[in-house]
Amino acid sequence: MSLKKSKNAVGRAVHDYAMIRENDRVLLAVSGGVDSMVLLTLLSILKTRAPVRFSIFPVYIDPGFENSFAGELEGYVKETFGDIRIESTDFGVYAHSEANTENPCFLCSRLRRKRLFEIAKEEGCSRIALGHHKDDIIETLFMNILYSGRIGTMKPSQPFFDDTFRIIRPLCYLEKNEIRRFHTDRELPEFSHSCPSEPSSKRKRVRRLLNELYEESSHIKGNIFSAMGNVSDQYLLEHTL
Repeated sequence: MSLKKSKNAVGRAVHDYAMIRENDRVLLAVSGGVDSMVLLTLLSILKTRAPVRFSIFPVYIDPGFENSFAGELEGYVKETFGDIRIESTDFGVYAHSEANTENPCFLCSRLRRKRLFEIAKEEGCSRIALGHHKDDIIETLFMNILYSGRIGTMKPSQPFFDDTFRIIRPLCYLEKNEIRRFHTDRELPEFSHSCPSEPSSKRKRVRRLLNELYEESSHIKGNIFSAMGNVSDQYLLEHTL
């Protein structure tokens, strides 16, 4: 996907959902993966051209697995974009230990999210940008339906704590294959760790199911994404006593 189309998709998302205001400091959660590296690149480009002035503060929460790439990631970001904050934790290790009785992915994610809010407060950031894209938002809808018995997903712009902070997802209009293509074309680096849950996560199972549906028609993905903003309440079940 071309730089222009990718940049326009991010700019449109930021505009449509009023993600960033004048003089906002945006904490950008960097994981080292394809999505977050593309988000860092595109948001840095948008920052120089946007009608509002804002700054970006990259943060990496190291989950504590062996063979950490924190040093390599820090070197790349500092050389290419500027400062980055590295947080060393044991969140991933603890989430996969016998001490945890919850879903390891859920606990690890919750601990990292909590720390991001804490850092945002420490650093004066009003926005927390995450690298979730269109496919992630659709997959989350189906994960909630299948595994939690509720209808809901990740919003492109979601307020927390009386709108003291807002989680934003500027890649919400981009599909995973478009992001991967941009990442390859721009020859961006990719950093990955050996998470024990990665090969068999519930998200991957849902992704395989959806990919089978997408093969039937090129309209299905777009229809699902549109449906999340076109809900007919009168045709949903009502709570009963």
